[in-house]
Amino acid sequence: MFDTTTIQSYLDNEGRVTVLPSRKNKGAEREQVFLYVASKFEEGIIYTEKQVNEILIRYHSFGDHALLRRSLIERNLLMRKRDGSAYWKNEISPEAAL
Repeated sequence: MFDTTTIQSYLDNEGRVTVLPSRKNKGAEREQVFLYVASKFEEGIIYTEKQVNEILIRYHSFGDHALLRRSLIERNLLMRKRDGSAYWKNEISPEAAL
């Protein structure tokens, strides 16, 4: 689970991520932002890439949904078929995935 107080400064009034914390100085906060974004996906649902992109676009405002998608996959928060035809939320706990 993500810590809302930690990431509040990275969210706008509509709950969209406005900027990613830097890797160098704010790595823990960056991971919390990724957990927050991953929480917008439901377990047990298979998504197309288009659906994933739509969700990511809805929950960020800095204009790089592909970066978010790659980051969620790299952290095993979001899984996908090798050919990119299907995506799903990893059903293990987010803390274990990191």
